[in-house]
Amino acid sequence: MSIKVKRSRAQPMSRLLGGQGELAPLMRTARLIDQAQSHLRGHLPGEVGEHLYVGGFHNGKLTLITDRAVWLTWLRYEQARLLELLHQLPAFTAVTGFTFKVRPVHPVKAPPRQARQLSGPAGDELTACAEGTDDPRLKSALERLAAHADRGDDAPPQR
Repeated sequence: MSIKVKRSRAQPMSRLLGGQGELAPLMRTARLIDQAQSHLRGHLPGEVGEHLYVGGFHNGKLTLITDRAVWLTWLRYEQARLLELLHQLPAFTAVTGFTFKVRPVHPVKAPPRQARQLSGPAGDELTACAEGTDDPRLKSALERLAAHADRGDDAPPQR
């Protein structure tokens, strides 16, 4: 006699998010970092807040990351006020200072397209090859390729 145990897929995820799994300390730290970042951003001027990221907590110091040196300078001058803001959150009363870092954010750029060009004579050669081919798929592929040839004034392919 065998007994089948039905497992719910939601159970492992709820354990992970609920703070009972192996990743519970990591999840707790991520939530705290998000909480600190949201709190600080909510109390800073908009132009500064959108450039502020909380990177982590180590040896009593919270790491603040920004994408430009000008914002880092501003944050250094505001350290005392930032510390007061953080101490408003019960989980951050142990923060004694900050570590500042500049990490420029580079937007993802699509690689430039390399337009390939096919000369008229090369297109004519492909057309000739297509005409001499019995395989319909190959013939169709060669004709499509030949259609990309630069023929100047839309001249028909030379035969």
